[in-house]
Amino acid sequence: MAYDFERYLNVRSASGGSFGPDGERLSFLLDATGVPQVWRLDEPGAWPDQLTFYGERVTFASWSPERDELVFGMDEGGNERQQLFRLDGDGETITPLTGTPDAKHRWGGWNSDGSRFAFASNRRDRAVFDVYVQGRDGTGNDAELVHEGDGWLSVAGWSPDDDRLAVVESHSSFDQDLHVLDIESGDAEHLTPHEGNVRYRSVNWGPDGEALYLVTDEGSDTTYLARLDLGSGDVEVVEEGGDWNVDGVALDEDSGRLVYSRNEDGYTELTVGELTGETTIREFPTPNLPRGVAGGVSFDPDAERFAITVTGSATNTNVYVVEVETGDAERWTDASTAGIPPETFVRPKLVHFESFDDRRLPAFFSVPADATPGETPVIVDIHGGPESQRRPSFSPTKQYFLNRGYAVFEPNVRGSSGYGKAYAHLDDVEKRMDSVADVEAGVKWLRDQRVVDPDRIVAMGGSYGGFMVLAALTEYPDLWAAGVDIVGIANFVTFLENTGDWRRELREAEYGSLEDDREFLESVSPVNNIRNIEAPLLVLHGENDPRVPVGEAEQIADEAAAQGVPVEKQVFPDEGHGFSKLENRIEAYTTIAEFLDEHV
Repeated sequence: MAYDFERYLNVRSASGGSFGPDGERLSFLLDATGVPQVWRLDEPGAWPDQLTFYGERVTFASWSPERDELVFGMDEGGNERQQLFRLDGDGETITPLTGTPDAKHRWGGWNSDGSRFAFASNRRDRAVFDVYVQGRDGTGNDAELVHEGDGWLSVAGWSPDDDRLAVVESHSSFDQDLHVLDIESGDAEHLTPHEGNVRYRSVNWGPDGEALYLVTDEGSDTTYLARLDLGSGDVEVVEEGGDWNVDGVALDEDSGRLVYSRNEDGYTELTVGELTGETTIREFPTPNLPRGVAGGVSFDPDAERFAITVTGSATNTNVYVVEVETGDAERWTDASTAGIPPETFVRPKLVHFESFDDRRLPAFFSVPADATPGETPVIVDIHGGPESQRRPSFSPTKQYFLNRGYAVFEPNVRGSSGYGKAYAHLDDVEKRMDSVADVEAGVKWLRDQRVVDPDRIVAMGGSYGGFMVLAALTEYPDLWAAGVDIVGIANFVTFLENTGDWRRELREAEYGSLEDDREFLESVSPVNNIRNIEAPLLVLHGENDPRVPVGEAEQIADEAAAQGVPVEKQVFPDEGHGFSKLENRIEAYTTIAEFLDEHV
């Protein structure tokens, strides 16, 4: 049976589980109203209570460790300038905590008794993040600036004795440094001097406060689980990465129990255990969770259970609770599939194709159950980032197109994360267009598949994936029946000049700098090669986008139209980098469906 786009976009998602201080209640985010709001459950499968009722998206919720209250974050119109709010456990009272709407606030966690919390913010200087500590009953004027930064800082958590904060300084997506900040003095000790790019992520305090447990690729191509001794500065291996990255770790500092994840060709493999020594783990049974992508671990107060968000290609996103010692898992939330039978959702096949340099690249290929050989159109859906990865998670838009008879091809071109450090750097700066050549190689592979109509192949992508769409259309114009650019980069120079001040340095590390690489950036910008475009183009953007400003959409649409190419442009005045509101998602993706029906 065929369902309209509105039905698919009403498939719900529940995520971000957090246990209350009594260990019985669970908060989570659910988009039942069209945007994620805070909900609460008292037992698995019970009818949940909605606690927030905003028209804007809630981005996270975190229970106090001691009181019946939580903190949540929310921005306005997709502008990403998140503010913090305190909510009591019954949802009756909401107290604004930050009240600085022109600045971003990045949650840094509660201290051990819930009397204070930390966050990073660019209040003082929009281009940098400082570290603040604030009392739970304070307001924006009461926040104490404890450390002035000169870059992109985030708070990883409080030490067990509440006198220090672990702070991550990001230079790029693949290069970070760690500091331990003394709250009283404001002094920050640099723990990770290094050369080149090294990742230090998913940082947790150890049980004794004398070490940090984290994920790093120091001296390795793939990331591994490590212990960083605060006294000596030594990094010791706890669990090797091997062929695949260790993605992240969650550690309960009181019990030493932990959960870490490994990314095996996009699929999450979990290990649950507890520390029996500084670098030794006693493992518990593997949780019996659906196969797919899992993360966002939150332990209950006694670390006997943990909540985790799970999604799969044919399984919409829900929160499960796992018994640590047995691995028994139970789904607590019941996010609706909008009346669409789950058995109709299509699972992809993991495939590999060869690119121009004989490198084998991974992709997920999904084909409708009733596909006709030689007559099936294909959407080549290219992820953003570029340091991201297409993984087997649930996508209602993909399932809609599969239901409508489109196959979907999702390549992880060079530069994608998940396949080691060397692979991730294969598209840096002057090698940018090699990743676009990978897309061409993927289309050549598709054309050899018996089910595919080679004259009906579409390029679609968002953010950096939008750049990839535009570059593919201008570099390889004869391959495409149409292109869909969602909040994409059209001109690297204007993008870097106009993106948020806090992001520019991070993005220049990936793309090249305005000062040193301007000529190259101009040469690879699709707007400067628009004379080559042939395929009809649809451009969608949010007016409030702080990452890729809306001017990118305006210039590519104008230039393509000047070439005589059929172009449609749609700008949403109350959205940012993507579409968070249900009514806007329905309008945007219905427009995409109608555009492809017309041109493909």
